[in-house]
Amino acid sequence: EMQLVESGGGSVEVGGSLTLSCAYSQVPYGSCMVWYRQAPGKEREGVAEITYDDNRNYASSVSGRFTVSRDNAKNTVRLQMNSLKPEDTAMYYCATGPERCLVPRKIRTWGQGTQVTVSS
Repeated sequence: EMQLVESGGGSVEVGGSLTLSCAYSQVPYGSCMVWYRQAPGKEREGVAEITYDDNRNYASSVSGRFTVSRDNAKNTVRLQMNSLKPEDTAMYYCATGPERCLVPRKIRTWGQGTQVTVSS
C-alpha cells in the first residue's frame, strides 16, 4: 500500500520561507510526485510536479518562488517555498500517480496534508 506523509508546514510571515517534505513508501518506479494545495472555499490546485526523470512543472502562481525536488534514495520529495504571500495559505498535499500528476484524476494516492499559513 502506497503511503505519503507530509511534514514541515507552519506559520510564517509574508516574504518568508518554508520547506515541506513528503516521505513516501511503496510508490512504483516511474511515478510522478506532486504537491497540491487547497485553501478554504477553493478547489484543490496543482502546485508543483516532478517526474521520475526529474522534469519539473509549476503552476504559474508559484513559478520562480517554489522549487520541487526528490531524493529517490531517501524516498522523499521536498517543496522549497520562498517569498511566501498570504495567498499561499492553504493545506498542502503530497500526491503521486503514474503520469501527468497535475491532472487531479490521474492521482492514485494522497497524503493527509500539512497546513501552511502566511500572515502579514
